[in-house]
Amino acid sequence: MSPWNAANTWTAWSVPESADPRGPLDLAKAATVVLDARNTVIGWSPAAESLLGHPGEAVVGQPVDVLLGSHPADAGRRTAHDLPPSGSDTRMARHRDGHAVQVVVDVCPLTGGGPAARILVIAELEGLRLSETRRAMLHGLTTQSAIGLAVYDTDLRLTWANTAHDHEVGRPLAEYRGRRADELYPDGALLTADGRTLNDVMHQVIDTGEPAIDLHFRGRIPSDPERDHVWSCSYYRLLDADGRVLGVCEDAFDITARYEAQNRLALLVEAGRRIGTTLDMSVTAQEIADIAVPDFASAVTVDLERVVLEGGEPGTEGPEDSVYVRVAARCDPRSGAQSVLPVPYPDEGEPPPGREGEPVRRVRYPRGSPQLRSLASGGRVLDENTLVVPLRTRGGTMGLVTFVRTGRPVFFDNGEVALADELTARAAVSIDNARRFTRERVASRTLQRQLLPQHLPQQPAVDVAHRYLPTDDVTGVGGDWADVIPLSGARVGLVVGDVVGHGLQAAATMGRLRTTVEALARLDMAPDELLTRLDDLVGRSPERHTDLVEDAAPGRPAGAGLHPDVAIGATCLYAVYDPVSRRCAMARAGHLPPAIVKPDGSCAFIELPAGPPLGLGGMPFEAVETELPEGSLIALFTNGLVEARDRDVDDGLDTLGRLLSDGHGRPLEELCDRAVAELRPRGAATDDTALLLVRTRQLGAAQVSVWELPAEPVVVGRARELVTGQLGEWGLDELAFATELVVSELVTNAVRYAGGPLHLRLIRDRALLCEVADAGHTSPHLRHSTVEDEGGRGLFIVAQLVQRWGTRYTSSGKIIWTEQEFPDGADGG
Repeated sequence: MSPWNAANTWTAWSVPESADPRGPLDLAKAATVVLDARNTVIGWSPAAESLLGHPGEAVVGQPVDVLLGSHPADAGRRTAHDLPPSGSDTRMARHRDGHAVQVVVDVCPLTGGGPAARILVIAELEGLRLSETRRAMLHGLTTQSAIGLAVYDTDLRLTWANTAHDHEVGRPLAEYRGRRADELYPDGALLTADGRTLNDVMHQVIDTGEPAIDLHFRGRIPSDPERDHVWSCSYYRLLDADGRVLGVCEDAFDITARYEAQNRLALLVEAGRRIGTTLDMSVTAQEIADIAVPDFASAVTVDLERVVLEGGEPGTEGPEDSVYVRVAARCDPRSGAQSVLPVPYPDEGEPPPGREGEPVRRVRYPRGSPQLRSLASGGRVLDENTLVVPLRTRGGTMGLVTFVRTGRPVFFDNGEVALADELTARAAVSIDNARRFTRERVASRTLQRQLLPQHLPQQPAVDVAHRYLPTDDVTGVGGDWADVIPLSGARVGLVVGDVVGHGLQAAATMGRLRTTVEALARLDMAPDELLTRLDDLVGRSPERHTDLVEDAAPGRPAGAGLHPDVAIGATCLYAVYDPVSRRCAMARAGHLPPAIVKPDGSCAFIELPAGPPLGLGGMPFEAVETELPEGSLIALFTNGLVEARDRDVDDGLDTLGRLLSDGHGRPLEELCDRAVAELRPRGAATDDTALLLVRTRQLGAAQVSVWELPAEPVVVGRARELVTGQLGEWGLDELAFATELVVSELVTNAVRYAGGPLHLRLIRDRALLCEVADAGHTSPHLRHSTVEDEGGRGLFIVAQLVQRWGTRYTSSGKIIWTEQEFPDGADGG
């Protein structure tokens, strides 16, 4: 039980001796001895008996010298007859048990003619000195202490206050005696969440006797009306000797400086916890604004140089030429500070990276404004109620943080300026980190955009749609890719691949592989042959990579340099679809098989020999060719789409097959979205994801003409007649002359060097395709003939007449093909 509860209340009369306000020489409690004119004891108080141990009957009638000796310094030379007529003296008294007691004797002479001549008031010297110390302490609390003391009666009206309290109020006690606390501090409030007032607290102390300790009260005093002060206040009940309540005592100590320092420290702790939680400059800027308003400032704005938002180095332009963008702002709606801030206006430029879709708010500072002065000087500027602090990094000034106050206190003191510097410095570090991250991310995404097709071109052979989702959310790049490559003969190459790992290194490797696949595909290689060539390139020994050997660090194996190759282990699937024959040939290197959905909705994953991942070697790649009905759906994808930590790859394949089967007739873009939403519902996954959906088309008989010709010289004229007639039927007479020359040259070469039978094919698509197939396996080469050469000029003429030409090999020989653009206004469909 607390010693302060109502049942154990200490009063001025029940506390221990050390707390008794009466002194040891008070007649009500001191030892008193009455003497006659001959210094004989004629009166002896109970207190004297308690002090010296002698009962009254043993002392009365005895000379006082029996009890009181001389002063210790007199060595027994003085007696009671030497006591002063009045005043105080120090003597040695003899206790009943024989020991000496050093006492102070006050002599009080009596008049009136009775037997009593004087009264001796005796107190122990040590107790008297303690009492004098306590009185000095009370006097110091009243006149010199910095703690304000006040006494309120039971009606809570002030009855007494010490000097410190008078100084705080700024008036003498007589002018405000009798007032209540809420009258002295009308705008004050306790810093508690329960809504109590000082009157409520004092009533509770009077009613319960429980003291209220260390309550924080904020208010303004007449001696300093422009500034809020905070006091630590304590209240305790006052009782008289009979236990009646006299009132309540208040002691208050001004802790404004400590309170503000604690608030600043708390603000810094909160800033350390909240600022820099992300690598987004706008979020970081908003964090400092949210922390500072309303506790530190009425309004805060954060403006960054536009080049910084784009990830560039700050300070590349002068203050007058730099463009600043408002990225964060917060204003206390009660303050009206918004009216004194520079107002941003819309910028017509492109939004910085990461802020696409957001309005860009450019700021123009008025001439002579604190912001322009801060930019010019590179330091902070304090202008009345506005404090501008630059966001500085080693490279220069990235932007400005503006703090504005409109309430009280209006001005920023030195401690608050230092706090603003610290807040801004912390934000500057985080913003600079975010700037560096933005620069790297922009570079990474730029690289990714250059390495990946941003849009797949429309092909006559297929309709396509694709999705790419990297696992690395930081850089936004990865190692998966999908591609559609136009090939000769209206055919199309379909590619999907997966590089081991994530991030920038995987993306760079992916770019090399994608470029290599495209280059090999344009050589019209079969799928299995292309993968074999790609595997050879990836699987080259490290000794042949001299750059990696040179980069190898001491103690590390050759080829394990600063940027080791991660292409080994990559997987790839390559397919070639021919819209004329509707046949699709495909092969894979360790990749998941494609899904084929026929027009009737039946879905199957092609039984395709897996083959080893690229670079491992040791096993041949096998191609499978299948005929597809027009309108069939082909899905090529990486394992990031169907595999997850909580889902087996077989379950993912079943889900994908069901989605494709159910939605085989839907638009491909919608089908891509549904597949990604179903298989990657939370966006992030353990692996990058690439998805390529292809719906096949067929070039009908009206667009294709094929003739079989014998390998005889006379057939050249026949070939020209066939081509001219077909072009006339298609309305392409303007191309007849050039096409006759092309066909004449190609058929002549086939008859002369290859042998038959020959096949001549015209395809009317987005361009006019002309193909001559023979049984030879030797490819013609374009060369410049000299004046003495009898031949070799025909192929050169062909190259001048067409946009593209080339050779592709088949199991029975080769095909020489050309491509000519339609004249303006001609219809290729």
